[in-house]
Amino acid sequence: MNYREIRAFTHQYTTKSDARALFSYGGTFVVYFAMLIAAIWLVNAGLWPLTIPLVIIHAFSSVRLYVLQHDCGHAALFTTRKRNDWAGRILSVFTLTPYAAMRHNHNLHHAHVGNLDRREDGEIYTMTLAEWHRASPLRRLGYRLYRNPLVLMGLGGAFTYFLRYRWPKNAADAGVAGVLGHNALAACYVALIYVLAGGVGVAIWGISGLLSGAIGVFLVYLQHNFEDTYWDRRPDLDPQTAALHGSSALNLGWWWDLGTGNIAFHDIHHFNPRIPLYNLRRCHFALDAHMPMRRIGWGQALASFQLKLWDEDQARLVRFPKQRQEQPIAAA
Repeated sequence: MNYREIRAFTHQYTTKSDARALFSYGGTFVVYFAMLIAAIWLVNAGLWPLTIPLVIIHAFSSVRLYVLQHDCGHAALFTTRKRNDWAGRILSVFTLTPYAAMRHNHNLHHAHVGNLDRREDGEIYTMTLAEWHRASPLRRLGYRLYRNPLVLMGLGGAFTYFLRYRWPKNAADAGVAGVLGHNALAACYVALIYVLAGGVGVAIWGISGLLSGAIGVFLVYLQHNFEDTYWDRRPDLDPQTAALHGSSALNLGWWWDLGTGNIAFHDIHHFNPRIPLYNLRRCHFALDAHMPMRRIGWGQALASFQLKLWDEDQARLVRFPKQRQEQPIAAA
């Protein structure tokens, strides 16, 4: 199938349903609050080991809330822009992600995906192999730490959702009032947890937030960082190739897809962001009957974290060079 045919095929999955959207929206909130309340009750009853699976489920429900918000930003969840925007603003209080800023920055990401000259619009920064060879030892050290999985998913997730999103990039362009209003509402939500459940409630919410942040970064990293991904520079950059082949499809199991709102099928989402999350998985596998779809399992997903640099000559992600090859190249 050519790109025109693929677009026509995926268009049939862009039909939105307010009933399905509301079921997904409300159902995720039910799980989110049920797990939080149950975990608090168990800790207060002295049964804290039993809270571990509940906190994990709560973390996944938090990720799913973010994916719902992401769909609202694309006007892809409910049938009207107004409904999507109001739903997204409500969700933002619980995802700690200002809605208008998220929508603005994510649309930039879609507009420049795969563009080596606009990497600042991506969620995970990738250095080229040539840039690595020219980099100073200090910059190499900083990049090594940045691309370390423990730093990315641990410190990176916590920093992004708890701190960075209090004043996200392009906040002035997206609307300062919206960011400040969001921060005030998020603070009120945490204060309400403290009033109703004390320090235990806030601690459980915080631990879940750290875990959901790690899951979120895990997904964001793998969406565009895998060996056969696609990067190029204009005018050679093909946006449709970048969308479909520069984005991954993670085949990590039905339960994973349920917990993450099917966003793992990121290739189809980037190719046609109008497809709502409740149609995304179905569209991906239906397309498989017409053309071979590349999917990444757990083994390749974990191995992808060893890939650090984009090699423009080989057109693929590669590992860090061996130490003896890492000496900076002197400027001509």
